[in-house]
Amino acid sequence: LPKAPASTYKRSSKASDQYWEQFQTHKELDRIKTIFQWNEFPADFKKQWVEYIETEFDRRENGFWFYNNGTPTYITGTHYMYLQWTKIDVGHPDFRESNRLFYIFWEACKADDRCYGMCYLKNRRSGFSFMSSSEIVNQATITSDARFGILSKTGSDAKKMFTDKVVPISVNYPFFFKPIQDGMDRPKTELAYRVPASKFTRKKLDSNNKVEEITGLDTTIDWKNTGDNSYDGEKLSLLVHDESGKWEKPTNILNNWRVTKTCLRLGSRVIGKCMMGSTSNSLDKGGENFKKLYENSDVSKRNANGQTASGLY
Repeated sequence: LPKAPASTYKRSSKASDQYWEQFQTHKELDRIKTIFQWNEFPADFKKQWVEYIETEFDRRENGFWFYNNGTPTYITGTHYMYLQWTKIDVGHPDFRESNRLFYIFWEACKADDRCYGMCYLKNRRSGFSFMSSSEIVNQATITSDARFGILSKTGSDAKKMFTDKVVPISVNYPFFFKPIQDGMDRPKTELAYRVPASKFTRKKLDSNNKVEEITGLDTTIDWKNTGDNSYDGEKLSLLVHDESGKWEKPTNILNNWRVTKTCLRLGSRVIGKCMMGSTSNSLDKGGENFKKLYENSDVSKRNANGQTASGLY
């Protein structure tokens, strides 16, 4: 982990009152919905918020230290984005030590170039669907020319995760984390971070009346129907695999993973990651295949390339 800063954030000087608490947002900035609105404000107004916005980007990239019951505690940048900027069904998430370890493990998976991602056997209501939805939006909004995908035990489950979790998280991001978006505000099939062809002209005049090109990320998030060949032939930066322990015949998670694993590599190089998590059905209802996949992800058993049998951890 990174070293704790000299001045670690304390909510209170009293240890028992030290815990995670979401930072209050600023009403002046909450009213700004897009970068186009921000650009219309005078320079003096923008200047007073630059330090605050840059601090949020730093925390997103480097993580955040705070005192928790007298102990300096580190959360990753992804975990910070989940706690501070992700809206879930109960409002904002609670800080949980189990989630802190989950996100540190996930960073280790991302940092390891032998690893295709994580295979997480979870208990119910652990927050995985919201945590993975938060991560897919977090990554997609800072990545250019990329594709992000979602699979679940059925196509309707994948669609529900997309429309009920991923899209609202994106909509509720502050304007300074929100890239230019094409299409509807609340799409049903694809969230596209690119410059719209119709709504905005691709060129605008800058302050000196010179033509300035508007650029977008050209990154998308979508979902697919459940099947052995979902995302076959695609190149993905991140695949969120929800409820992978519940695939019932004829669909087979082992067959699907053999296909989707190829979406995360270029030759022998791993270029994308999978965030897979599920409770397990009974063995005869998809649990047996997931059990094999989970056991093939044991980091103590590696092949000559240093990879697990599944590629996951």
